[in-house]
Parts: sequence; structure tokens; C-alpha cells
Amino acid sequence: MDDLIYRDECYAIMGACFDVYTGKGCGFLEPVYHECLHIELQLRDITVISKPKLTLEYKGRPLNQVYEPDFVCHDKIIVEIKAVNILGKEHRAQIINYLSASRFKLGILVNFGHFPRLELERFANTAKEPNAPPRLLDD
Repeated sequence: MDDLIYRDECYAIMGACFDVYTGKGCGFLEPVYHECLHIELQLRDITVISKPKLTLEYKGRPLNQVYEPDFVCHDKIIVEIKAVNILGKEHRAQIINYLSASRFKLGILVNFGHFPRLELERFANTAKEPNAPPRLLDD
């Protein structure tokens, strides 16, 4: 179990998610959980960027389109949140694509809409590419 990617950072993020779920429960829309989780991550002194604009490319050429994961924590972990009854394949595909595009090694998919408990899934990017930082667009 010691070979988990960013184990301590991941546990800290997961702890914040559990506290938000304990405090708010199930039944709100995603923006409510987003705002609560942002506050909770900050209260825990977790380095967090909310809705960063990350660049995309196709065949080595930059695209005008960008993608915005819900959070980037510790400058290396993507956190994508949902508020749905059941996580679907499309939710898992979304975070896998975000990991591939960003070259980050770890993503956490969180579902606040599940009852009776929070759903959390870890996704490791096992691609052989280097962990290059994503390019953020200037606002």
C-alpha cells in the first residue's frame, strides 16, 4: 500500500471531501459542493486552484479550446467533483482524459450526490510521459 501515488496528499483531499459530505449531506447541486470543498481545502492549507484553465493540443498544435477541471491540488492532483446518483463511464472517461491532457499522475473523482455515502475513486495516470506541468492560460 506504500506505493500509492501521492498517498498523504490524497488522504488530505479525501478527508476534506468527507467533511463536506458530513456537513452538507446529499441533495445539493454541484456548485454548492464546489464552493464548500474549495473552502474546506483552503482551511486545511491544501494548495488549491479552482477551475484552472488548462490548455489542450492536437498533434502537437495548441487548441483554442481549454478544459477546466474542478480543482488542481498540490499543483499535481486533479480533483473532479460530481453530484449525481451514480457515477457513469462518461465521468470516469472525463477524469482519465484530464489526466492524459495534463500529464498529471493522479486524479480523484468525487461524487457528492450518492446516498448513503460519499463516492471517491482514484485514477492513476500510468502513461510513460514525463509529468510536465500544464500550461495555464492567463485570464
